[in-house]
Amino acid sequence: MKSKPVIVIGAGLSGLCCARILLQHNIDVLVLDAQDDVGGRVRTDHVDGFLLDRGFQVLQTAYPEANAQLDYDSLRLHSFDPGALIRTQGRMVEMSDPWRKPSKLLSTAFNGIGTFRDRLKLAKLRWYVTHASIDALWREPESTTHEYLRRTCGLSNDIINRFFRPWFSGVFLEKDLSTSSGFFRFLFRIFALGDASLPEQGMSAIPRQLAAELTPDMLRLSTPVDSLVDRHHVRLRNGESIDCRAIVLAVEGREASRLTSGTIHSPEFRATTCFYFAAPQAPFGEPLLVLNGDNEGPVNNLCVVSNVAKSYAPAGQALISASVVGKELMDSSDLSNTVRQQLRQWFGSQVDAWSLLRRYDIPIALPAQQAGFRDSLSGQSRLGDGLYYCGDYCETASIQGAMVSGRKAAESVIADLASQR
Repeated sequence: MKSKPVIVIGAGLSGLCCARILLQHNIDVLVLDAQDDVGGRVRTDHVDGFLLDRGFQVLQTAYPEANAQLDYDSLRLHSFDPGALIRTQGRMVEMSDPWRKPSKLLSTAFNGIGTFRDRLKLAKLRWYVTHASIDALWREPESTTHEYLRRTCGLSNDIINRFFRPWFSGVFLEKDLSTSSGFFRFLFRIFALGDASLPEQGMSAIPRQLAAELTPDMLRLSTPVDSLVDRHHVRLRNGESIDCRAIVLAVEGREASRLTSGTIHSPEFRATTCFYFAAPQAPFGEPLLVLNGDNEGPVNNLCVVSNVAKSYAPAGQALISASVVGKELMDSSDLSNTVRQQLRQWFGSQVDAWSLLRRYDIPIALPAQQAGFRDSLSGQSRLGDGLYYCGDYCETASIQGAMVSGRKAAESVIADLASQR
């Protein structure tokens, strides 16, 4: 007779990682999710032959947990060039990584962004984050990212405002760079050591790979959970009750708070709006991110996605994404027109031929992780006997954080079930 399963509520990255590890330890699982497919916030839509990730996302190949849990070869990754194009003062300026692109050393050194002294300090910062241990990067005194760049690193306002601010605003989804300096150091290390990449079949290929070991009877989609009757019974919204050995809450913070009547505290979330355009041709040919170095206008960053992975667009067409950071402009009735006007300033009349494929408003995109956020994390996956939780808000707001948290929850479940034998 089959034993009662461990129920994992949520088929995002953390829930799928948790379920996968439990299965590898011969523990029966049942994954429930309210959505119609796996992935949580990592989803890809097929629209008119284009692949549209729900919000601009990339996989950083140097994430240690992703390296451990994913088969990169099967994902068929396509990578951005290290660096960015910066739109500033009416022109495009390239800021490359000369350690990985030595041919770009002179053009990057004399591109007019920051000073020669900034280049030396940037080299020092890069050497430090790539040679120190990850634990050492987190042990440093905490501040905001902006304070760390300005006061600790001694970088000029010019290079911060025209390079770091638009770059990390797109990463943190906040423009003040108030996010933890520890998280910045960790990410700067990851960016320096690996590639920003896209799977050939879209970001949804990641959760689908993680879910591949789940048989149909282990995964129930379009199945919202109403409540936890207790720590061994789950009630679905359709009235059905399911018995289980344990429950893992792998949902975003607000839903976890609802299901635990506030025991789990939901963090504030960062928001973004992403516009996808189809174009008859790309406005530039390089697989590079474009940053808004003037910090004027709604668009923070832009990418010709099909320059990175041709599979994202039909033959003879280009796919362009433009991202807006924050909630402030999300409800603006004129945002689409304002975005198009800004892009016309950047690329001229060719923008008139771009057709809007889809607009994604994502109010719950990333958990906010201010300076000192780790002090409020318990470091525990266990809420009590038979009840566990995981998600990127429990670790770091990233694919890495989601996967680490899912693994840790699975390890807690495995240890507790073993102790009950």
